[in-house]
Amino acid sequence: MKWSFHLARIVGIDVRVHVTFVLLLAWFGYVYYADGGQAAMFAGLFFIILLFVCVLLHEFGHALAARAYGINTPDITLLPIGGVARLERMPDKPWQELVVALAGPAVNVVIAFALYVVIGRVFHLGELEQIAEGGGNLLTRLLAINVILVVFNLLPAFPMDGGRVLRAALAMRMKHARATQIAATVGQFVAVIFGLAGLFGGNPFLLFIAVFVFLGARSEASYAVFKEAADETRVGSIMHPMGPVLFPGMSASEAAQLAIGGNMGILPVVERSLRLLGVVPTESLASALRWDPQAKIDTLLRHDFVSVSAESTLSQVFARLRSAPQQVFPVTNASGELVGLLAREDVATALGVASQGSD
Repeated sequence: MKWSFHLARIVGIDVRVHVTFVLLLAWFGYVYYADGGQAAMFAGLFFIILLFVCVLLHEFGHALAARAYGINTPDITLLPIGGVARLERMPDKPWQELVVALAGPAVNVVIAFALYVVIGRVFHLGELEQIAEGGGNLLTRLLAINVILVVFNLLPAFPMDGGRVLRAALAMRMKHARATQIAATVGQFVAVIFGLAGLFGGNPFLLFIAVFVFLGARSEASYAVFKEAADETRVGSIMHPMGPVLFPGMSASEAAQLAIGGNMGILPVVERSLRLLGVVPTESLASALRWDPQAKIDTLLRHDFVSVSAESTLSQVFARLRSAPQQVFPVTNASGELVGLLAREDVATALGVASQGSD
């Protein structure tokens, strides 16, 4: 995440802190100092740091649960509004997403129970106002905060865990994208309630949460439609026909004659059986023509390219397409034979059309 810096690496996961979190600490430090001096500042900042330790443990709950299903978490970033565990991908099965979503709040339940054992009592609702104003015993305040984190995170609204729990439960009975759209709609309804409460109650923080939840729900719904389109679209259905191909031993002049018939920036080189051997970029061919038209294309052959399978879905090859620098990808069948070419813009067009058709 931009504007964040590395803090530590724990169980193979990088912990990062966003600069706005540091600004938040500085602001609260100033407020606490202005209200009660240096002692109040240290006490207040210590509590905030403990609070975010609980948030960090919450995110590790998600990350370690995801790891149990083979999903890595490159990093966790602390923000003023909480933490974000960046999973490499979402779980494939609804029940797995349910477990991963519940793992975070479960950590806060464990923390709250441990604090209850130490304190020997729970807080009373009447103490919440005092706790919100920074009063009360430190451990009691931490207990209350963890309970609040559990309740808040389990609200059925994206991007909170409750939205994912609702989506996972619905996805056990319907398609993932439809489940996401329903969960997102519920989340936006919750956001409207927060917004009205903040507006008429004069609470700008609730208004901020409302906007955050509303936009998060809309973003999640859009991504789900996009993912469904990628899951259902196969490379073979949108690829271009093979076009001209080259064979080993051809001269640059012979290859150029074939390329005149049309090309997509690369010329595949194949065996007689059409098994793909490599590609020749048209710019390399043009350069060879200037220097030696009889030069063999074998000297221009490149093997550092990405090819994709015609049977793969776009979601299966999306990461490879995104990380590769080339604009055109040879498409092969299960036997390694060339069957077509896939342009990067074809993928964007197909996903855009499929997503609009799902609305």
